[in-house]
Amino acid sequence: MISSQASNKEVTMQTVTIIRHGQANTGARDEASYDKLSALGHQQARWLGAHLKDTSMPFQKIISGTLKRQIETAKGVNQFDLPHLQDARLNELNYFGMADCLKRAHNIPYPETQTAFAQHLQTMLEYWKADKLDPALESYTSFHQRIRSVILEGLASQTPSLLVSSTGVIASLAGDTLNTDAAHRVKLFMAVGHTSLSQFQLINADLTLTQFGAKPHLEPADRTNAQTYI
Repeated sequence: MISSQASNKEVTMQTVTIIRHGQANTGARDEASYDKLSALGHQQARWLGAHLKDTSMPFQKIISGTLKRQIETAKGVNQFDLPHLQDARLNELNYFGMADCLKRAHNIPYPETQTAFAQHLQTMLEYWKADKLDPALESYTSFHQRIRSVILEGLASQTPSLLVSSTGVIASLAGDTLNTDAAHRVKLFMAVGHTSLSQFQLINADLTLTQFGAKPHLEPADRTNAQTYI
């Protein structure tokens, strides 16, 4: 069962908690411009950190990807003075590189609306999986292998960790566990809010999604406008 509410239950070595970074530079057309938190993104991270501190979630370290927006989010969340490590396996898929390839090689333009973005993302995932993009880009298979490896490593660890990553990583892991097609994966991509929490567990040796996109720190009435996705 997928829970929409954050739980205060003890986090054991069989559970991995992973969050999306805070809101970044919405509207950017390249990775360098996008890769920094907005003022709201910094606030979302601080609110999440305060929530985790208040609920005494027993993490012993924070592991983020190496992207600036992930590192900034980890720093905002880390109100417990935990060790902060970086692992490039948590980095986002190369959306801008693939979007540029779609435009140059397949005459598929950048999306201008949220509806167009969803269709563009579905097309991207289908072309990526079918190896129709630039071979210099990370392959679909390699991406899924690296994100799965970091989750399985976390599940095997004796040290409960909070992972900080991005939409593509979280939605792809969720899609893999649910065995969804590209159209349904897009819905997962669009549903991972900034600084939302998801959890994975090993159940009967299978990687299983047990919580998806929880935002308890953004549920108070005066924070609902701070729930962002794009």
